[in-house]
Amino acid sequence: MIFIFRRIRDLREDADITQTQLSKYLNISQRAYSHYENGTRDIPTDILIALANFHNVSIDYLLERTNKKQLND
Repeated sequence: MIFIFRRIRDLREDADITQTQLSKYLNISQRAYSHYENGTRDIPTDILIALANFHNVSIDYLLERTNKKQLND
């Protein structure tokens, strides 16, 4: 089972930023971001790409297809 919401929450907390700060970067509401982080809504592809870019990780890492944050690790 994919627990992407855990990964994006952990990455955000590791970066020591709030949901509001990250939602501003993503140009979405804090409420929308909260739904992604709580697993109550699927994350659109464009937001998934933006999250991977922001955290400098691979999409495969976000999707739990690997535990390597970068493809070349």
